[in-house]
Amino acid sequence: MRRRSAEQKREFRNSVIKNLKALIVPGILFLIIGGFIFFVVTYQNKDEEEQIIPVYAYAGDGREIVLENSELKMTFDPNTTYFSLLVKSSGKVWTAVPDDVDEDTVAMSSEKGRIRCTLNVTYANEIGSEVAYNNYDYSIKNQTYEVETDGESITVHYSIGKVQKEFVIPPVCTVERMEGYFASLSQGDLNIVKQYYKKYDINNLGKKDDKEALLATYPDLANEPLYILRDTATDAIKAKLQGIFEESVGYTYEEYLIDKELIPSEDQGSKSVYNIDVTYRLDGGDLIVEVPYSAMEFPKERPILAVDVLPFFGAGGTDDEGFLLVPEGSGALINFNNGKTAQSVYYANVYGWDMCHARDALVHSTSTVFATFGISSGKDSFICNIEGGSAYAAVEADISGRFNSYNNVNAEYGVIEREEFDVGSISNSRIFAFQESLPDEVMSQRYTFIDSGSYVDMAKAYQAYLVKNADGYLVANNDTAAPCVIEVVGAVDKVKQIFGMPVSRPLELTTYKETEGVVSQLDSEGVENMIVKMTGWCNGGVMQQYIKDVDTIWALGSGRDLKNLCSTVNATGNQIYLDGVVEYAYNSDIFDGFFAYRDSARFISRELCKLYPFSQITYGDRDDLDEHYLLHEQLIPKMMRSFVKTCNSYGASGASFQDVGTDLASDFYRKNPFSRQEALIDQATVLKEIKDNGGYVMINSGNVYAAVYSDVITHMDLKGSEYTIIDEFIPFYELALHGYVNYTGMPVNICGSETDEILASAEYGAGLCYSIMDEDPKTLQKTLYPQYYGSAYSAVHDRLVETYTRYNNELGHTFNQQMTGHDNLNDYVSVTEYADGTKVYVNYGYTDYAGDGITVPARDYKVVK
Repeated sequence: MRRRSAEQKREFRNSVIKNLKALIVPGILFLIIGGFIFFVVTYQNKDEEEQIIPVYAYAGDGREIVLENSELKMTFDPNTTYFSLLVKSSGKVWTAVPDDVDEDTVAMSSEKGRIRCTLNVTYANEIGSEVAYNNYDYSIKNQTYEVETDGESITVHYSIGKVQKEFVIPPVCTVERMEGYFASLSQGDLNIVKQYYKKYDINNLGKKDDKEALLATYPDLANEPLYILRDTATDAIKAKLQGIFEESVGYTYEEYLIDKELIPSEDQGSKSVYNIDVTYRLDGGDLIVEVPYSAMEFPKERPILAVDVLPFFGAGGTDDEGFLLVPEGSGALINFNNGKTAQSVYYANVYGWDMCHARDALVHSTSTVFATFGISSGKDSFICNIEGGSAYAAVEADISGRFNSYNNVNAEYGVIEREEFDVGSISNSRIFAFQESLPDEVMSQRYTFIDSGSYVDMAKAYQAYLVKNADGYLVANNDTAAPCVIEVVGAVDKVKQIFGMPVSRPLELTTYKETEGVVSQLDSEGVENMIVKMTGWCNGGVMQQYIKDVDTIWALGSGRDLKNLCSTVNATGNQIYLDGVVEYAYNSDIFDGFFAYRDSARFISRELCKLYPFSQITYGDRDDLDEHYLLHEQLIPKMMRSFVKTCNSYGASGASFQDVGTDLASDFYRKNPFSRQEALIDQATVLKEIKDNGGYVMINSGNVYAAVYSDVITHMDLKGSEYTIIDEFIPFYELALHGYVNYTGMPVNICGSETDEILASAEYGAGLCYSIMDEDPKTLQKTLYPQYYGSAYSAVHDRLVETYTRYNNELGHTFNQQMTGHDNLNDYVSVTEYADGTKVYVNYGYTDYAGDGITVPARDYKVVK
């Protein structure tokens, strides 16, 4: 019996242990789930105590503040924070906001507040919707701001929101503290304070005092006497008292909050206020406007999304003649009052889309390569160069008649970025992830004033700005022939069957030796100033694998063959650039040295920045195709430096960056985030290093921060997108760059319209670019590279030589000269002028043009020396 009992006990114990083991995993899961629910209930659903943001109040004497130098005079009205700016050389006066807003018959009352503002703030409310506060209706009108000046600058501290003016003085104060303050006051100040503060003792009230009302408003009176600010104190008196308490007593905002607690019914600070500083200063003939990110204060649950700075500065009215300059393509004009109110407002992101902002569809992507806009009014104009914060900026412009009677252009800056989660049916509300902190940077705009209404003179002012700020890196070239970029396609990737398995392998299109033959032939046929751009020469082809280590493609030839190619090109007096991808990793894995969790950038949601091509039919992302990754920003400068060393090792003339100068992205990598502006600075620094070391740089598109350190720019979108609101396209950017940097448009033979591209190149002073490959286009069937169908060298050769020969003979002498003039003679004909007097007439129309004593054939150009 004892043995059986012992066995039964063992069996029972083993059974219990077995059952307990079976419950371990479910138990752990239960604890995790329970802990999560506890966290959500305890913290996520708990109303967090919102930070109290101090509210500024104007307490000045209302006297005008003047900043003046030999060129400009700024008169600032502290009662409104508006200013006027006198340009002494012309007598032109520019104003912060229009003077006649009350007379606007188009604008509704809410719109008039926006016209009168100097800042417009857009924030996200609790459910994610965008809400706009203009600082006229929500600050200036109530004077919830402070003004300070040091004689050299003026800073306005705005409190923008649905708040009343707040004075930092005791609304209520204990007798002990108040009489302690009395000891620090002069007799005159003491008399003023005693005049406007009354001492109340609940046991010794006056005949007119309402005991019940006093106790209801000031319950602490039941315990002790209090000094209470009289209702008769006006804003002017409160401002005077604020000065007394601040200067004589050192009264602080923290003490003010303590005193406000003695009034339970009083709102303890504002929970919907946005504090933003704006600083104005003069620099020679320029006005500088700065908005520091670090000074911004806002509720965390209602973050600032964007800020518009001086949206109606210099705006033109319905009776004014002039135009808005926008940075579309190489520059474009929107005429005042052009009547195109049925068309969309102009809006474009400076430097294009930030690839670290997730998107699942793409219909049209806006982009500008330079960060400048302007206004011409009569015989005067200005340009505004976006300096600090250009990487977060977008340019927006609109005409009169839509919302109001004014023509305006301005910059909008992103502040806190966000990303929406796709939660499906889990929640009916929208869920967002927000950028965690603000960059320690400053939005900065530099207004330069020109005593001319000509866009050519505006462009020349921009040229002077670029040359000065390039600090010696933007120098005149000495070319005597038109640049001709020969973009050779080495290899692309194609899926092949290997042992029955689909595998991506390089598809040979042009070997190194074949490229050598092409260059030799073109050189012998008179193609001068040839610049060879070798694409798809390494790491799998055009869409390169992670370029940490560079491997030539064996099907194209050996490393020695590549060196021979570079030597041959250099020996002919031409140049060769090896093209590389340094911001992305295509078709890459750990065997290529790429580990996505370590090397990829992160979206705001902290997910890997995994990208897909977009469909031209559905506009959605093609997640059925191979993804590629945006690299962690910390890696990109390293990739740039490493790639340049590789190019030098093969004897190339320089390095061509396929993406730097085209794409610019932030990185929300948790341990080491980078703002988009930091990325801009890092990449520009490396390009500067390359130039310091005697290297040569080629980029695409031509973002200005990279263009000033580049020798060649290819694939420039000369005319940009043809927004209907635009009236004219002009070579504003080229008027600044020509004679300093060589540039081309898109490859002539694969751009869609060869004639239009050649004509645009002639008008904009661009070189010619051709894409070539040695293989037959049929080879590209069943690949993702149909854009190269027109690149067969055998088909392109004759037209290339013929076109370039004429182009160079007629225009070659202009490429070391500055462009000095441009005019659109009508909708189809333009004329461009150079320093030596050469004029280039371009006719895009389908009929001959006769004028200026010459005839320009249809769809052709004519050079007059």
